[in-house]
Amino acid sequence: MKEKEDKEITNEKITDEEIADEDTGNNESEEKAKEKTNGKDVAKDGETPSEDGAGDQEGGEKEPKDSKNKDPKDAKIADLEDKLMRRMAEFDNFRKRSEKEKTQMFESGAKSIIEKILPVTDSFERALEPVGDESDDAFVDGILKIYKQLSKAMEDAGVRPIEAVGKEFDPQFHNAVMHEDNADYGENEVMEELQKGYMYNDTVVRHSMVKVAN
Repeated sequence: MKEKEDKEITNEKITDEEIADEDTGNNESEEKAKEKTNGKDVAKDGETPSEDGAGDQEGGEKEPKDSKNKDPKDAKIADLEDKLMRRMAEFDNFRKRSEKEKTQMFESGAKSIIEKILPVTDSFERALEPVGDESDDAFVDGILKIYKQLSKAMEDAGVRPIEAVGKEFDPQFHNAVMHEDNADYGENEVMEELQKGYMYNDTVVRHSMVKVAN
């Protein structure tokens, strides 16, 4: 009887130990599961990103497509647009250059014609100097009218005489051929105009030939 009781007590101890071991194993499994779950939650919150998360971020940043992968039609359109803009710029430069050259040629041609007409104007002035602005002679009066008509035409074309007498000598407009000491005039003042000078617009066609006081 005593041996049976000892066996039963021994079996009970073994059973209690097995139950304790099972409980301990279950607790350890639960703790490991909790740790795994917590690790996943932390990774989701972004506090401790995992390697997989880093890979996802790198994968999310896509590199721009290479220009070689563009549609050939788009490349052709861009090339044609570039050529068109270049042609338009070249044409605009050509137009401006042509207008400038045309203006220069016109002014040069007009200046050349004016230079040839000026001696005729000088002859009219010398011939009419003794007469004045009016005359009873019909012939002289006709010459006066022709001279006035010529002067008006030159003025309308942009030709005007250079002011000289009483002005300070200016080498840009005057050509001093004589100097004279005269107290009645200021220094470098133009005393007399020997030949009238003319300008075409803003260009000097002929300098005034003058006598200057010292």
